[in-house]
Amino acid sequence: MHSHSTIDPGTIVPWATLWIRGRDALSFTQGQVAADVSQAEGWGALLTPASEVVADFTFRTEENELALTLRAELAEAVVKQLRRFALRVQCTFELEGNAAGPYRTVGEQCDLGLAGPSEFALSLTPQSFGGTFVKRSISFTKGCFTGQELVGRLDARGSSVPFRLVHFTGPSSEAVDEFLLSSGPVGDKIPTGVTTCVGDSSGVRGLGFGHRSLLTDGEAMRDGIAIREV
Repeated sequence: MHSHSTIDPGTIVPWATLWIRGRDALSFTQGQVAADVSQAEGWGALLTPASEVVADFTFRTEENELALTLRAELAEAVVKQLRRFALRVQCTFELEGNAAGPYRTVGEQCDLGLAGPSEFALSLTPQSFGGTFVKRSISFTKGCFTGQELVGRLDARGSSVPFRLVHFTGPSSEAVDEFLLSSGPVGDKIPTGVTTCVGDSSGVRGLGFGHRSLLTDGEAMRDGIAIREV
């Protein structure tokens, strides 16, 4: 069983905006992120070359300038990867703190079923974060981008992945964690269990990962615990 702290649902979430500016800002970013940033705005994701999600973000696009709003905890990792591939291109990267994001608190994040830093830290492909995540963050028509190969193969094969992001409610994080770990392979590096948990006098709720063998039609229940795929 993992050890997880249950935090106050009103805990404020920090956001940052990454400004990408310059003559090559749009063409460079289009080849790096999974979204089609030729659109005026939307959701997107940055993947590693191995197709693992580094972060998701919302974006706004203008001439020679893009604004990516993302969790502040993930901003440095995103900038580091983009700079790694920014060879012979004319664009700059500037981080700006205190941005307004899609949700304000960790409780809202859990209720919306939106992955954050604790979920992305498990180095999983986009399909593990659910169909909604893939639909809003990944473009399969815009052309090549970093991490495209595996994501495209998974999509062609029906997006069946072993580990799925779930939303849960239950009496305690320990009880939920034990349930999530009760099915599928075992081991220290298996990405199952509670990842984000908030609680109050009525119990706990949050996000975690379960193996597909635990879920029947995307859901599972036991002893006051309810789990569903996001």
